[in-house]
Amino acid sequence: MSALVRLPDEDVDLAMLVQSQHALSLTVLIDARNVLCSRWPNVPEDELVARIDAWAKTESVAPEIVFDGPAPCGGIGTGRESADDWIARRAAELDLPYWLVTSDRELRARAGGGAERLIGGGAFLALLYGDG
Repeated sequence: MSALVRLPDEDVDLAMLVQSQHALSLTVLIDARNVLCSRWPNVPEDELVARIDAWAKTESVAPEIVFDGPAPCGGIGTGRESADDWIARRAAELDLPYWLVTSDRELRARAGGGAERLIGGGAFLALLYGDG
């Protein structure tokens, strides 16, 4: 017995259709300071981490929420290294698919080449707050 399968129109983002089907091994590298500053007033650090954690559980992804310097609980602090350098290094280490969340064009150029998906900071906040 065979079944007919309708393929989506070409303008449909296929990554969006499969985003919830990834194993927990899908890493999402998040430039936290960039995301925080994508909305005025800026989102508090703890609130951002909590919203990302809730989103990650529903999407079955593993977020790495990277902050320049110290980080709140649940985030990754980079100490003296910049978050951009940390994220670029981490992206180069990953063998598995990953997403990159930043609006920083330089960071996208450095770390986004192997990314399965690039998401801007403002678009990511809209996703987290349900207004996008």
